[in-house]
Amino acid sequence: MSDTDFTDKNVLVVGGTSGIGNGIAQSFRARGANVEVWGTRAKAEDYDAADGSDLSGLTYQQVDMGSPAAIAEANLEIGTLDVLVLSQGIVAYKRAEFEQEGWDKVMAVNLDSLIHCSEKFRPDLSEREGSIIIISSVSGIRANIGNPAYAASKAGAISLTKSLGQAYARDGIRVNGVAPGLVDTKLTKVTTDNPDRLKGALRSIPLRRTGQPEEIAGGVLFLASPLASYVCGQTIFVDGGMTL
Repeated sequence: MSDTDFTDKNVLVVGGTSGIGNGIAQSFRARGANVEVWGTRAKAEDYDAADGSDLSGLTYQQVDMGSPAAIAEANLEIGTLDVLVLSQGIVAYKRAEFEQEGWDKVMAVNLDSLIHCSEKFRPDLSEREGSIIIISSVSGIRANIGNPAYAASKAGAISLTKSLGQAYARDGIRVNGVAPGLVDTKLTKVTTDNPDRLKGALRSIPLRRTGQPEEIAGGVLFLASPLASYVCGQTIFVDGGMTL
């Protein structure tokens, strides 16, 4: 059996309906896992493949990550959890994050929900000696023009990965993270669909290209696998060298 064979493992990918999260969810499914994804829309059929959504073979549930009550009330449909991937994330453009409403909304989804989900599934993951992988961003260690809440939330996610890694280790749970660089998804269209912005962005990436969701998934699969059995509280930057 391969070290990245997840046959009969139960995996929840929060934010797994499109982009990076969806790439992660389908990568686990391709390796035998039972995968559930949580998203914002009423049903799986509401997602469009044109937006990078492939929910085939996945269990879907609508859960509002901005609501601690909704997180607490949600019941996992696939059984006791082995791997929890926290890939939820939003951004507010047009300087909305400088206002309280925009700041609070982004922080609630991008940071607050990470601890709510982690605590919710802590008993399950302890029982199965599972793992948590938190998806942050290179924005967690650098300025993000026009999006202070997004950057601050991702910095918080990197810090939280360390703190939970230390706190949960005694329960047999490994907590680690992946920080993507510029990945071609719906969330980054403001850059990837603008030739001038994209050209400027690629100059800062040694590999001279954007990443793909499945490339981020590779880091997640590693951290969830026995290959990373002695890795705890770390965030791997999968960014084409952007942060060098």
